[in-house]
Amino acid sequence: MKNYEIEACSRWGNTDAYREHEQKTKNYTKEKWAEANDGMMAIFAEFSECKGSGASADSHEAQALVAKLQAHITENYYTCTDEILAGLGKMYVADERFKKNIDKYGEGTAEFAAESIAVYCRKA
Repeated sequence: MKNYEIEACSRWGNTDAYREHEQKTKNYTKEKWAEANDGMMAIFAEFSECKGSGASADSHEAQALVAKLQAHITENYYTCTDEILAGLGKMYVADERFKKNIDKYGEGTAEFAAESIAVYCRKA
């Protein structure tokens, strides 16, 4: 986990979002971290279910999940603008660590989430 913190700081440490994240989470307990992280992963599980139901990335269901993800990130970590969200969507498939973690809910979940995010951000 420490390696990820170091990497995040080196990549985004000079951004407002990173500073907001540090401020917002500085007093998080182990339980609060687990709650926030589990909540985010539960949304990816919902993306998997949505994909499995045959819904498309531009469906109302998938787009509602993107909005839910964006709100969860904003509530628990930092203000997740559409620009940041679009970057996260790309990272979910470009970074094998994220892809593998998200795809534990089903092969192709990361790609479906990323595609749904791209649609959402194009509409914004």
